[in-house]
Amino acid sequence: MESSRLDRRTFMQGALVGGFAASIGFGSRGARGDEPSGKPAAGKIGDFKISLAEWSLHEALFKKEITNLDFPRLAREQFGIEAVEFVNQFFKDKARDARYLKELKKVADDHGVTCVLIMCDGEGDMSAESKSERMKAVENHKKWVDAAAALGCHAIRINTGHGYGPKDVSKPAESCALLAEYGESNKIEVICENHGGPSSNPDALIPLIKAVGKANFGTLPDFGNFPKDRNDKYMIDPYDAIARMMPYAKGVSAKSYDFEPDGRESHLDFGRIMKIVTDAGYHSFVGIEYEGRKLPEPAGIKATKALLEKLRGSEYSGA
Repeated sequence: MESSRLDRRTFMQGALVGGFAASIGFGSRGARGDEPSGKPAAGKIGDFKISLAEWSLHEALFKKEITNLDFPRLAREQFGIEAVEFVNQFFKDKARDARYLKELKKVADDHGVTCVLIMCDGEGDMSAESKSERMKAVENHKKWVDAAAALGCHAIRINTGHGYGPKDVSKPAESCALLAEYGESNKIEVICENHGGPSSNPDALIPLIKAVGKANFGTLPDFGNFPKDRNDKYMIDPYDAIARMMPYAKGVSAKSYDFEPDGRESHLDFGRIMKIVTDAGYHSFVGIEYEGRKLPEPAGIKATKALLEKLRGSEYSGA
């Protein structure tokens, strides 16, 4: 996202509809026994920790009703959440501001809040045709690796760009490997969300993860960021896609939109997804990312949290 005010929903809709999916190789995928299944067996959903993604409050932040410095306190006091995931849009000019980062870390520490990661947008195309442009993107991201380290985060989330596909991941693999190497020196992981373009196609994203081949380079499966047609129907199976991404996951983003009267999410089977997460052996942070329109942001966050807490330790009956 080049604009700091670009709505993530607008970005995703623009990137994932029409003929775009076909152009990067989406299509039916035959059963492959070497990959996890999007149809998990019945059983218990395991333990996990809950964090809050800052994008859940993007309307309030863009309206200047709250600031990035308020975010850790609000997570704790308003929502009872003890871990946060920052979005660089909301402190874009502060990545190299040591005084600001120290203040932000102190706010988090004072409220007993863990800084988990920074979601980075607008820092260049890691898969650009021009090598110089790709190298510039790598350099642009390094300041956020440094900022993440200063805040005590474990990772930054990057966008991998649009210049690759299932048959050729060489361009982003080169730049992502260089950034991951830099991350290693700071003990910071570099993770890729399904966030539009080929990153939302496991047939392209997983070969990229494998081509980079570094222990600190992985995925951030988002529950909702998969391509939809003009009738709002998924063009690939989101459960299968999440299952395929989970073996490389270093974070999980619980995207929510709307809720039924009984508390279930209206668009996605959270129980099924969280059983997939459990089956992958993942027990770390699951970040709430409310992106709905019907409920106000605070209510949407609380509804998502309540659902996740209800599912934690519950029995999943099977797909």
